[in-house]
Amino acid sequence: MQSLIGTGVALVTPFKKDFSVDVEALKKIVHYQVDNGIDYLVILGTTAENATLDSEEKEVVIQTVIDANQGRLPLVLGVGGNDTRNVVSELQTRDLSKFVAILSVSPYYNKPTQEGIYQHFKAIAEASPIPVILYNVPGRTSSNMLPSTVIRLANDFKNIVAIKEAAGDIVQAMKIIQDKPKDFLVISGDDMVTLPIILAGGSGVISVIGEGFPKLTSQMVRLGLQRKVDEAYQLHYLLADSINMIFEQGNPAGIKEVFKSLGLSENTVRLPLVNVDEDLANRLCEVEKKINAIKV
Repeated sequence: MQSLIGTGVALVTPFKKDFSVDVEALKKIVHYQVDNGIDYLVILGTTAENATLDSEEKEVVIQTVIDANQGRLPLVLGVGGNDTRNVVSELQTRDLSKFVAILSVSPYYNKPTQEGIYQHFKAIAEASPIPVILYNVPGRTSSNMLPSTVIRLANDFKNIVAIKEAAGDIVQAMKIIQDKPKDFLVISGDDMVTLPIILAGGSGVISVIGEGFPKLTSQMVRLGLQRKVDEAYQLHYLLADSINMIFEQGNPAGIKEVFKSLGLSENTVRLPLVNVDEDLANRLCEVEKKINAIKV
């Protein structure tokens, strides 16, 4: 899965001021990623406000990204949930021919045991016609997929090829890297620890900050993969304040404010999310201008 090494971005779903999907803005955002060094695109992840999109809107988002991308970058589709039957049904009925993999989140709200998580992903692996990226994000799911469960899944199913590890725990990520099968990829799902995970043996990131600052982020990841440590950390520290800011009042409210500053889309989010406050909006505008003035 060489196409999953490097910098992927979890695309937002831009909305107009009337809260409808802004197709033209989404096209601009896709072009912005392609033109500025991003390696692959992830559609309908958490950052896309997937939970507030109806089925028709999801189809619009998927087709818009496919059309705008024009085959230039590999595409990953978010297909997950806390009802295993529904996820399996979607995998059996959806046309996945345009995607290199699915990204599937560990079940949320139900709080399954480790055996329940294993059985959930076993069913997904058996149903999916394309490779599967596990997604561990305990801050959203209220349960942590332990390294032992990840390794068990990676060993038992050849089409489970990677994990997006977003526990924010570098020790946990290192344990997975230590014990994983050779070709299994550990992908950071937490922008602040992306570089440490890469240097520990990880394969890159599925990023939020990267879609706002694609040149700097993708260059940092490339330098990290090349083991150019000092140069990579220089870029990490240039991005560090902005990473904290975009998550300060929730995702994707922060990154959408960056897109507004860039002139790519409105900053509209759907309830129960709300916009960042004026103070943070001003700080994000300032950091956007500062970072984009840097020549990479």
